[in-house]
Amino acid sequence: MKVIGVIPARYASTRIPGKPLADIWGKPMIWWVYQQAGKVKEIDELVVATDDDRVIQVCDGYGIRTLMTSKEHTTPTSRIYEVSTRIEGDLYAFISGDEPLVNIDALSKVISDARTNGFEVTNAMSRIKTAPEVIDSANIKVVTGTRGTLLYTTRSPIPFPKGGLKFDYMKFTGISVYSKKALAFFHETPRSELEAIEECDLMRFIDKGIDVKMVEVECRNISVDTPKDLEMVRSIIKENFEIRAVHELNGCYYWQIINSTC
Repeated sequence: MKVIGVIPARYASTRIPGKPLADIWGKPMIWWVYQQAGKVKEIDELVVATDDDRVIQVCDGYGIRTLMTSKEHTTPTSRIYEVSTRIEGDLYAFISGDEPLVNIDALSKVISDARTNGFEVTNAMSRIKTAPEVIDSANIKVVTGTRGTLLYTTRSPIPFPKGGLKFDYMKFTGISVYSKKALAFFHETPRSELEAIEECDLMRFIDKGIDVKMVEVECRNISVDTPKDLEMVRSIIKENFEIRAVHELNGCYYWQIINSTC
């Protein structure tokens, strides 16, 4: 079963212009994502799907494979669909281009689960550990059933603690795996009303009765949505990673992340 890892990297961002190229200790953010994802043995091919020549030029300088995709895509899932029509595979793993701290063990776990669970869509979720994260609308909360399938996803705090507090809030984590069939369905199906309200791609599947398997992972994921998020990621990387040049080729240095504890 061939797995294609896809890192969508849209250049435009209202809060952080050129976000994929935002500097993190001398390297663009997309480099950090690609370096981490490239360590996952379950991924057969890895590609950055972008909409801007500037991203391609920078990626070329680091030997990162890219694919130019349409500027018309409004969601990462639709961009991955285009990749699925141009690169042959069985499963397509979405790796968020604005989460440079993507956890390779979590990514490996979700892909491995998707290979065996029989679901068309598999997504990661993680436990929320602080109260501010629960009420932060940037964190998409998820609720699952007894089979681990997604019941609902929302930016609001759910479930409501009316009868007690003996539960953990869970949130969407930027790792998803789609079958080719699921991506075709997403492309052919109009955006649902709930999806438009919540601004979450997964709603298009569950609104139409397609089960989404959720896999719990342990990872410290931070989506870089604001300059404050970017500073936080820089601080975490400074504390947890050491970077060194490993060799030089044609005037370009190639780098390796070592001593990762994140």
